[in-house]
Amino acid sequence: MADKPKKPQKLKARLPRGLEDRGPAAINATRQMVEKIREVYELYGFEPVETPTMEYTDALGKFLPDQDRPNEGVFSFQDDDEQWISLRYDLTAPLARYVAERYGTENLVLPYRSYRFGYVYRNEKPGPGRFRQFMQFDADTIGTASGGQSGAAADAEMCMMAADTMEALGIPRGSYVVKVNNRKVLDGVMESIGLGGDENAGRRLTVLRAIDKLDRLGQQGVRELLGKGRKDESGDFTKGAELEESQISKIETFVNARNAVQQPAFAHSAPGFIDDPDRKENEYNVALKIQGWLSVNFQDSKLAIEGLNELSQIARLVDSGGYENRIIIDPSVVRGLEYYTGPVYEVELLLDTKDEKGRPVRFGSVGGGGRYDGLVSRFRGEVVPATGFSIGVSRLQAALTMLGKLDTRPESGPVVVTVFDRDRVADYQKMVAALRADKIRAELYLGNPKNMGNQLKYADRRNAPCVIIQGSDEKAKGKVQIKDLVLGAGLTDTSDRDEYLKKQAEAQTEVDESELVAAVRKILARHAVTWV
Repeated sequence: MADKPKKPQKLKARLPRGLEDRGPAAINATRQMVEKIREVYELYGFEPVETPTMEYTDALGKFLPDQDRPNEGVFSFQDDDEQWISLRYDLTAPLARYVAERYGTENLVLPYRSYRFGYVYRNEKPGPGRFRQFMQFDADTIGTASGGQSGAAADAEMCMMAADTMEALGIPRGSYVVKVNNRKVLDGVMESIGLGGDENAGRRLTVLRAIDKLDRLGQQGVRELLGKGRKDESGDFTKGAELEESQISKIETFVNARNAVQQPAFAHSAPGFIDDPDRKENEYNVALKIQGWLSVNFQDSKLAIEGLNELSQIARLVDSGGYENRIIIDPSVVRGLEYYTGPVYEVELLLDTKDEKGRPVRFGSVGGGGRYDGLVSRFRGEVVPATGFSIGVSRLQAALTMLGKLDTRPESGPVVVTVFDRDRVADYQKMVAALRADKIRAELYLGNPKNMGNQLKYADRRNAPCVIIQGSDEKAKGKVQIKDLVLGAGLTDTSDRDEYLKKQAEAQTEVDESELVAAVRKILARHAVTWV
């Protein structure tokens, strides 16, 4: 007896870790966010550019997590020419390649101001709020040198644009802050405690990572990470930078500079302090205090002093633009990417909320950026100054959704034209075409038309505002029935009989075929139905 053929094994439908499927509500919310961000960026004079999702791996260069392992940190493959290609890790490195190819030609006007948005990809271990694919929205200015007035203006502009974007997205003043620091100051501090040079690159990174955890771990936790190390609540031990006590104290002095200079005892002690009793202390005054104080503590580092001068210039510019208390100088800000060479900035949400389990959540950083004067030069062999800012759209959308700042309700579906008589599909399709010609979303029911009840259930599940019905009797009279599904759904909440009958009459009306579009428009206006 012949063996029975084996039944094909059913393929299991499953989503790779760190990725997510997104439905209409989430997509619509993203679309709204992107449009608001775009409007702000274009208001500042930035124009769009789009680069591919893939680049040659060597174009991403040292900014990959590990140069010797192309698949570490990024998703990479070899093409038929055996060239390594990677999905973009961020939007900045592709821009550097784009600019380098066109630099010095008529196709690139300097300073070059552009924005880009799209998905980036990280081959990292996924976790809560950490995805392998997520969206960013970047803006960059290339061609304004750091240190001078134009460079400071470009950096300040990024910070002001970040603040304006937060407010355009519905985040009120006082619920966010843009923090600014300078990598020259950070590098100068490292030099002053004996951690300069390539031989100390690993320890410097450990120190910077420790400082970056200040908001989450507090001063004591950071102190432990700067020393021998720290054991967390789970018992896991993280090895520290193993600095000496004098080195740790100097770093603490630097990190706490902003808080220290705002103590009453420090008032009026910084050189150049503007004494204006009629107004609240502005950021330029605070920056001058920090500059004066750190100049004393880190006077042996020319690099740190240079960075402090740049910070005070930015502070003066943002104050003159009216951004007091929205943009602040904060020495604790650390941006980890290697390519930052000057001012760095970070947008932090100050709002607290709760997750789905009722636990308190502080969102923290939702965007950041800085000056990267060396990134384009990798292709050019000459310094090409640049500064940029990036919003983590996916992370910010999660925060705004939890805060109730985004409308995540399902968008209204299309008007559904039902099929009462399957031999008259052409007549029904003509109605659909008339609605679409007037920019009304509409569809013909394409399922089994045998049961009208199933067609109405389908329209309900599609969140349709109304349905169109025309039987043989209506056709003979040149009429159509329009059923208002939104009004009909509310009938169960109406207890007054007269009110019920009135709404029932409004919920299903009969109009001439020629009045179909106008009648549907009236229903859409009644319920403020629009489609983005």
